[in-house]
Amino acid sequence: MVTLLSQRRGQVVCTGSQEEEEKAECVPGFQEKEYRVEYSGGFLKDIPLLQVVFDDCTGNEGVEFEVSNPDFLIDEKLNLVPRRHVIDSGDVMFVHGVNNHVDDMAQVTIMGAPSRSPQTLREILGLSDMMPYRSKRSLLVPPMFVPENQRAPFPRLIGKVISSNMKEDHIFRLTGRGADQDPKGVFSINRLTGDVAVSRALDREAIAYYHLQVSTTDLSGKLVEGPADLDVSVIDQNDNRPVFKEPRYSGEVQEGSPTGTTVMTMTAYDADDPNTDNAVLRYIIVRQLPDKPSPNMFYIDPERGDIVTVISPHQLDRETLPTTQYELEIVAKDMAGSEVGLTGTATATITITDRNDHAPEFTHSLFQASVNEGSTGVVVNLTVDDRDDPATGAWRAIYSIINGDPNQNFEIQTNLDNNEGMLSVVKPLDYESAMFHTLLIKVENEDPLVPDVVYGSSSTATVYITVMDVNEGPVFFPDPLVVIRRENIPVGSFVAMLNATDPDYLQTQSIRFSVLRDPADWLIVNPFKGNVTTRAILDRESPHVHNNQYTALFMATDNGSPPASGTGTLIITIEDENDNAPYIFPSVARVCEDSKDMNVVIGGRDKDIHPNTDPFKIELGKQPGLEKTWKISRINDTHSQIMLLHSLKKANYNLPLVLTDSGVPPISNNTELKVQVCTCKKNRMDCSHAGSIQTNILLLLGLVLLSILCL
Repeated sequence: MVTLLSQRRGQVVCTGSQEEEEKAECVPGFQEKEYRVEYSGGFLKDIPLLQVVFDDCTGNEGVEFEVSNPDFLIDEKLNLVPRRHVIDSGDVMFVHGVNNHVDDMAQVTIMGAPSRSPQTLREILGLSDMMPYRSKRSLLVPPMFVPENQRAPFPRLIGKVISSNMKEDHIFRLTGRGADQDPKGVFSINRLTGDVAVSRALDREAIAYYHLQVSTTDLSGKLVEGPADLDVSVIDQNDNRPVFKEPRYSGEVQEGSPTGTTVMTMTAYDADDPNTDNAVLRYIIVRQLPDKPSPNMFYIDPERGDIVTVISPHQLDRETLPTTQYELEIVAKDMAGSEVGLTGTATATITITDRNDHAPEFTHSLFQASVNEGSTGVVVNLTVDDRDDPATGAWRAIYSIINGDPNQNFEIQTNLDNNEGMLSVVKPLDYESAMFHTLLIKVENEDPLVPDVVYGSSSTATVYITVMDVNEGPVFFPDPLVVIRRENIPVGSFVAMLNATDPDYLQTQSIRFSVLRDPADWLIVNPFKGNVTTRAILDRESPHVHNNQYTALFMATDNGSPPASGTGTLIITIEDENDNAPYIFPSVARVCEDSKDMNVVIGGRDKDIHPNTDPFKIELGKQPGLEKTWKISRINDTHSQIMLLHSLKKANYNLPLVLTDSGVPPISNNTELKVQVCTCKKNRMDCSHAGSIQTNILLLLGLVLLSILCL
């Protein structure tokens, strides 16, 4: 017969503190882990022994129970019932409850029951039909299961290790991670009975599985049996909420997109066991802001988290929607979305992006402007309307002139700030040529229009430009005017005739000429006729002449109101006259007094140009006797060599020379070459005392002749 330790409403009172149950939060699994029943000779078939307390927090649908002793079962009322009359029940059995939401175990201890014979120990643990086991010799170690987050009191019994060869001087020993290795002391084993207990609440998300070893030793520590593996699995509880990586997500969808277009994907993560419903997530949209034109514009796939459009393409119109951004509050719920599931929340911001479904349209079909002839710059700003998103290619305008500008006098550019078209004159207009201009302007977008939208008549406009007459200054022709004149022509000689016309030919106006710039003050102009004459001698060698050309600037002024003027350039190419005598270079020569071969090289120069310059003729002066001391030899057209025929004392000597150019007629220059006779030592020339003695060549010649006569 069965004698229960105590009863309450027909149920067994369990050793767990049922009185201390806290219903604040449901923990799936056996609500009590340990049960006891007293053995009184055996158990009768179909007579309940006790009722287990089990709740998966979702209604216990699909829960299956297995009892380690095949002679017992759990019926539909959660009663532990013998299948037949049982005498040899053993002193412990385990009840395993499992479904999609929970996997848990409880232990039933038979108080006073005799131990079963060794050959039936596998039945005690239910290892023959229910679960695998590990054995080494006669040490039997069943796998054990511990729910995470258990409440006190601790330690709690989680299973039993049995040795068929256990003797009084043998003890059980538990080793491995969770026993004698970090985290130490989580599990312990009764040295005498083999009962395994957990000492504190476990966290599956920290450690989901413990692998330990059980062995038996004698009192001296000598190994008797084992070690055998003991695997402890931590049963998951739904203690982690789904978490989104970011609190806010952003996505976008183009207006007019077909229904069912994927906008973005929301992904949340749950730290619970992925093999249970604790980590199976379902997504829902709980709120949409704003909720117009429909509160259900978007749908989220509950399993994948894909957000897709529900609204029709016609309604998904950026220009008619109350806003271009919608905020969705997304909730991810575990337990496959059941009512008891935990939730996590994130916000999805969806932007409705623009497409080019509106062509730009001019605000007016006709624009008018006026511009002074001869001026450039912006004359009119063309305005357009475009309902597309500003600052995008679907809104930005591109203007083009499609008719009325054959000479490319106009240009149109887009003002990037306001999208207006700035029509400018880039080539000055002439009132006398055309008083009016009619332009046809077209506007388009940077981005192409969508296929079902085209540019209409409102995308073109006409611009009337009126050219205003302005008094224009006279124009010289040709400009510049180039003439050729010889230098030294008489004062009053004719130089050129200026020609200037007034562009305002529709008006009768007179023109007056004046000199604007005449650097050498050589010219004068008749104010009415425009003929230019000389007022001074033209000199080709003047510093105001460059490359044989002299440049003067003249001004022509009309009698309009107000008067207008124009300028013209006169370039006079001056032909050379042989009016400059040649000169020697250098004018001073230095020689050494002890030199055996005293030679000096001199050259001729002329301010005139060819043919009035070289070849030069260099000769000794006409004084008699010079040829007795000096000799001149021609080197080339411009240079000659002077040789000293007798040694001279250290002094300065002035040698008379005659230099003649090749002009027609030629010009000669009687000049002198200063010769310094110096002392030379070690490649150094000392002329410091040469200047103290000034010796005339004639005196020198006299001394030379006297010495000859005496001989």
